Amino acid sequence: MTGDRLASVEIAGRASRLVIATYNIRYAVGSHLIGGSLLRRVGLSRPGRRAQFVGDNIAKAARILSDGARMPRADIVALQEADRGTIRAGGQHVARGLAEALRMSYVRAGTPTPSDVEPKPRRWWLDFEERIRLGEEGDTGVAILSRLPLRDAARIELPWSECPWRPRLALAATVPFAGRRLHVFNAHIDTHASVEGQLEQHRGVLARADTVSDGEPVVLLGDFNTLFPKSRAQMRQLLEAHGFTTPMPTGTTTWRAGLVRCARVLRWGVAHVRGVSDHWPVWAEIEPERA
Repeated sequence: MTGDRLASVEIAGRASRLVIATYNIRYAVGSHLIGGSLLRRVGLSRPGRRAQFVGDNIAKAARILSDGARMPRADIVALQEADRGTIRAGGQHVARGLAEALRMSYVRAGTPTPSDVEPKPRRWWLDFEERIRLGEEGDTGVAILSRLPLRDAARIELPWSECPWRPRLALAATVPFAGRRLHVFNAHIDTHASVEGQLEQHRGVLARADTVSDGEPVVLLGDFNTLFPKSRAQMRQLLEAHGFTTPMPTGTTTWRAGLVRCARVLRWGVAHVRGVSDHWPVWAEIEPERA
């Protein structure tokens, strides 16, 4: 697990409201998932320009998350598919680059790719991702960026099967919030897993979240990959059974933010932007529950 404290903190530890965001940045390689896959298959991708392209997209993501034009300026950002040193990301360290651009601290947990196991194709309609190559030193991962001091960072291994080249994990950390600790969890749930497999991964996060002291606020962020009505309904039922709530409707195709406990969501939204990723940032403004 890696991280840095890069800049002076801009928010007092007793801030009473925070804007949290979650963003599957897809290694900042652009929004054309299927089109990019087809170009690679016919040899028309341009890896030589990848480093500059990804760097420009990281700068664009920083503007989206901070300039107030498309969403309120984020205080905490959860990233998924945040590559470090991969060929597909042009060698860029996506989380660190974005943290530097935003003048935030960050922590990151990576998922190393095994050097001797070929990726297995799964659901064909989800098999457009550019894979990390065997033997690469880089990896993908999840990260938490914050304007407030990050503490208590911990990697959470999640249950998975049939996918040794991309094991699933979550990341936890705390920040000071209105005289308490805000517990932040960031998970990237497996797109290819069955509904029960996805629920098992959520239970891995909930097992850690359930150890949080009573009265301390908790927020669950991430890309939950709830592509079907059954997965959305069952995920919501599970998380609400553990005391979490969200203003997002169950019909939202894939939930990414706003699940809170011992906190209140004041407003939330989606920053509809193109170019950086095939996903959009989702944000929520929260405050602690009143005693």
